[in-house]
Amino acid sequence: MIKVFRRHILIALAGFMLSACQVTQQTTDRLKIKQAATFPENNVQIYCEGAENCEFERLNKVVIVNDQTKRVNPEAIQKGWVRLTGHMLTDSGLYLTVPAQQHEMVIRFYPISEQHAEVFHVIHAFKANQRYHFKMYRKRKIGAGSLFNVSAPSPLCVDLLQEQRPIRRFCRPYNVMTGMGEFVEQRIYY
Repeated sequence: MIKVFRRHILIALAGFMLSACQVTQQTTDRLKIKQAATFPENNVQIYCEGAENCEFERLNKVVIVNDQTKRVNPEAIQKGWVRLTGHMLTDSGLYLTVPAQQHEMVIRFYPISEQHAEVFHVIHAFKANQRYHFKMYRKRKIGAGSLFNVSAPSPLCVDLLQEQRPIRRFCRPYNVMTGMGEFVEQRIYY
């Protein structure tokens, strides 16, 4: 009985030490981000929101947040692309400030929990001195229909907002046969 009790205490201490190391690594990353160099005023600010959590996976060929370790890439910090929002408890606490030009972005959204990510790819020409938001939401259907049609999950959508105005919309409809679909750009009506 005493051996079992000692073993449980050792396992608990090991778990506590590992979690303390992870918190220390995240704190170190945040300090490095705060100390990173600033760049010209004509940069673009890019945010992600609307899900349980979201992370910038990649910008062009540079990894921003590692999928496995959840740590920010030192190269992205050194380039001055990663900034802190100050809302560390409500989201990832990061946004990007990058040169105004065409970029390929990959964003991981966690719409329900941290266990399942929806990966979103987009190529967009970002304009200087603008603020962009990638916002994920479920497009709710209103109306009647057969039980089969009504029971399908609502499609996931991602809006790209430029200064709070939606400029592009991508939705991922539910495919009844495979349970999966791709994000397809839709027209925005004003």
